[in-house]
Amino acid sequence: MAENTMLGGKVRALRRRENMTQGQLADRLGISPSYLNLIENNRRPLTAPMLIKLAQLFELDLSTFGTSGDASIVSDLREAFGDPLFDNHNVTTSDLKELAGSSPALAKAVISLYRAYRDTRESAETLSERLEGGEGVAGMEPTRLPTEEVNDLIQRHMNHFPTLEDAADEVRARSRLESDDVYRSLVRHLDQEHGVEVRLLHVADERKAMRRYDREARRLSLSELLPPRSRRFQLAHQIGLLAASDTIDKLLESESGLSNPESRALARVALANYFAAALLMPYVPFHEAARAERYDIELLAHRFGTSFEQVCHRLTTLRRPSAEGVPFHFLRIDIAGNISKRFSGSGIRFARFNGACPRWAVHTAFLTPGMIRVQLSRMTDGTRYFCIARTVRNDRGGYHAPHSMLSVSIGCEARFAKELVYSDGVDVESHEALVPVGVTCRLCEHHDCEQRVFPPMQHPLRIDENLRGVSFFGPTPKR
Repeated sequence: MAENTMLGGKVRALRRRENMTQGQLADRLGISPSYLNLIENNRRPLTAPMLIKLAQLFELDLSTFGTSGDASIVSDLREAFGDPLFDNHNVTTSDLKELAGSSPALAKAVISLYRAYRDTRESAETLSERLEGGEGVAGMEPTRLPTEEVNDLIQRHMNHFPTLEDAADEVRARSRLESDDVYRSLVRHLDQEHGVEVRLLHVADERKAMRRYDREARRLSLSELLPPRSRRFQLAHQIGLLAASDTIDKLLESESGLSNPESRALARVALANYFAAALLMPYVPFHEAARAERYDIELLAHRFGTSFEQVCHRLTTLRRPSAEGVPFHFLRIDIAGNISKRFSGSGIRFARFNGACPRWAVHTAFLTPGMIRVQLSRMTDGTRYFCIARTVRNDRGGYHAPHSMLSVSIGCEARFAKELVYSDGVDVESHEALVPVGVTCRLCEHHDCEQRVFPPMQHPLRIDENLRGVSFFGPTPKR
């Protein structure tokens, strides 16, 4: 009955979206309004024939009635209600699942309200700090970050955009890219197809911008600081903005989650980057190579002339029906732990409002720069993941320029681990090798974690001055 419990709210939401009454929908389904009312209130099961009728009536894929979307909503609700603000309200996970299943729109509204509360609180804290320091108060409007809205867009599409794949294939066929000299082929394509001149600039001429496109002069300038793989990617990106502009616009027209011009502009950049990856790493050859080489990221980077991070990104996009790759998640952080990119194709949940678990390999990768770290982990719900992580360095400058270092991680459910070359020599069935990890401290049930920095939501902080466990913030151990 668990699945049926989650479907009544979906049926009601679909009906309301189409502005239909219960009587109208019941008539089309060939049932009575009273029976439909029971279904919508989860008092009668939604049978398979009825499910098929609904899918046909609303022209939907049956996967629409799956629970993956609900799981994402529940995860966000759990994180929101993990805030100490709600400690005295005793909200259970069952309550949150019921809310997400019966009223998904209301659940999303609660998440939006909590997000606004967090933004306002952070803005107030920043304002207080500025006033104490004697600074001005400009730029204090609490708005949702464009990066968050674009991340949500990519997640909704599971980081797979078939129309951009098709557009990239068309350009690749028309431009006759030469595998041994991709850069020259892309420069020639920009010149012949778009009348765009490409030139490299010395640091003295353009110290800050890595790429600059002059629309009036039809000139694309690239900095000499860009390594060859980045120059190729920037050329492909510019081709995407020119050749796939209409395709990108059509994708964005249907998106209601982009609330401001900055979000839409950032979304165009993200989709142009997607196009660039599809052009340099075409779906079919890349998918075949990934499977043949068992997802050896460094080898794939050499073969396609791209970077470690670019290959990781591309691996998360292999969602084409009948030609799917391993469902990966992707995460990128800086040395302070700030998440700058995230995508979950494996089902893993990332923190949206709090810091990520310090036990993840993406953090420990900073201890061994340039080396691949392998981790077999277990989330609090029992799901096991196999992940790898490695630092990447941006050397875009001379001796006096700062050299930033990031850590990227890619992973999948442990059941797919044997398809990856990185699992060689790793006993993926071993319980001893599992590293207990969580989404964030407030939601984590691993009580014996010495790196816990907040008490878990389900166990309020209680202090016994005569007893100390592995963590000050963990539940007090029994005597």
